[in-house]
Amino acid sequence: MNGFDTSGNEPYAPVRIFDTTLRDGEQSPGASLTVPEKVKVARQLALLKVDVIEAGFPAASPGDLDAVQQIAEEVGGAGGPIVAGLARASATDIDKAWTGVSGAEKPRIHTFIATSDLHLERKLCMTRGQVLEKASTMVAHAKNYCADVEFSPEDGTRSDPGFLVEVLSAAIESGATTLNIPDTVGYAMPGEYGELIRYLIGNTPGSDDVIWSVHCHDDLGFATANTVAGLKAGARQAEVTMNGIGERAGNASLEEVVMALYTRGDRFGLYTGVEKDRLVQTSRIVSNFTGIQVPPNKAVVGPNAFAHEAGIHQDGMLKDQRTYEIMRPETVGIPRSRLVLGKHSGRHAFKVRMEELGFTLSEEETIDAFNRFKELADLKKTVTDADLSVLARQQITDPEAVHDLKDLQVACGQPGMSTATVRLAGPGGTETAAAIGAGPVDAAFRAIDQLVGVRSTLIEYDVHSVTAGIDALGEVTVRIRESDSEEGRVFGGYGADTDIIAASAQAYLAAINRLIVSKRAVAAVGEPAKAQPGGSSRVGHGA
Repeated sequence: MNGFDTSGNEPYAPVRIFDTTLRDGEQSPGASLTVPEKVKVARQLALLKVDVIEAGFPAASPGDLDAVQQIAEEVGGAGGPIVAGLARASATDIDKAWTGVSGAEKPRIHTFIATSDLHLERKLCMTRGQVLEKASTMVAHAKNYCADVEFSPEDGTRSDPGFLVEVLSAAIESGATTLNIPDTVGYAMPGEYGELIRYLIGNTPGSDDVIWSVHCHDDLGFATANTVAGLKAGARQAEVTMNGIGERAGNASLEEVVMALYTRGDRFGLYTGVEKDRLVQTSRIVSNFTGIQVPPNKAVVGPNAFAHEAGIHQDGMLKDQRTYEIMRPETVGIPRSRLVLGKHSGRHAFKVRMEELGFTLSEEETIDAFNRFKELADLKKTVTDADLSVLARQQITDPEAVHDLKDLQVACGQPGMSTATVRLAGPGGTETAAAIGAGPVDAAFRAIDQLVGVRSTLIEYDVHSVTAGIDALGEVTVRIRESDSEEGRVFGGYGADTDIIAASAQAYLAAINRLIVSKRAVAAVGEPAKAQPGGSSRVGHGA
């Protein structure tokens, strides 16, 4: 092993990073994003320098089509990433996918059909011959629109390898330029997945003329291991998501795959063009938008990934950082040093430190974040880098302010009932409401409910402190469902304050605002598209 990261790419081979956070990742239960949020995430992924952004599934709904179109036009310009749209192997889906991605400088249509006998018999009700014909015809249809066509045999790891060769050969003959082999249900083991990729590359006519891709799910915890095994076997594109979010147990994590190839270049001989020092920043932005928190022990981007508490570890770190760290924290975007900021600091120092932490804010955003910083500095003796990161993420992820929290006052204790008085500025002006609850947070949420005029159900509430001490900045994330229905959409909200009740109210109101904005968008474009026979309007287990 080389100790720390390798210094250069040569003579390593390049690997494309295909990010599907906005398609497969958004299929995580409760991870729905609004169109503006998807565009912001796509911009961040472009800054991260991923090679391909799978922007969505345009046939799923008018909102998804709108998001893909905006990403293609605003993020997929000259010098930007390839923008892909997913489509089932149907002419209607492919037509909509092209409508979505056609505005990009480098558009891609990604089409798929299941190939395992289980899916053929129980889901598609088709024969192998029919699937073979459908795959060939639909790849050709996509090729009429787009020079860059990707094909995926869904449930590839549970398909007959011989039949896979037939289908993949037909896809190549019809014009496919990338062949992706999905472990759709996370069934494969690393050794057998690597063997499958090696077999397909070695036995498929025309295999040298296409890029082979891997797409692995984490149902048994092998998504990253399977992905790097497939790359080792000859694949040169990895389909991944930030933080590993996705259907069920999720997908292979972008940050894990990228850093595995980078840190163990001696073993893989591969490299990516990802800007690794933006990994943590991107991880946090995706986490805040989706409302899905990153576990403390998450590899590479988790809060504890570079934390050391045991005395033996601390002693080793003081003597040589490499004793207990195989990656430098600076490499993934965690600063080693910090500029101490307080209430006497000026805006210039504040802006410089924000840029050093990886946050590029507009002038208006800088002014707003600086004002929040000043308010925090009056409450805290020292504002840490963690506090500054929270301020920046809060600025970036604030939703459209349909309702704005102006004042909050609570009374609680024993004996007695908890009460809260809330004043909101909204479309109808400034209004005030008071409520009684089981505690101060419950009372504040009930008071907000009286003023916003929408029905929702709180399904998750998470709170933790960013730094140590009694003056710690507290972060709160909530998730709400738009109605009492189990099928209702889920929206996330984020808030931060030294007053945890105020942070809770901010987070709850942020989620409410996203719900309201989404309802307005749905009302403007009509109801989501209905599922076609044999499928659903929301892609199942992901090609």
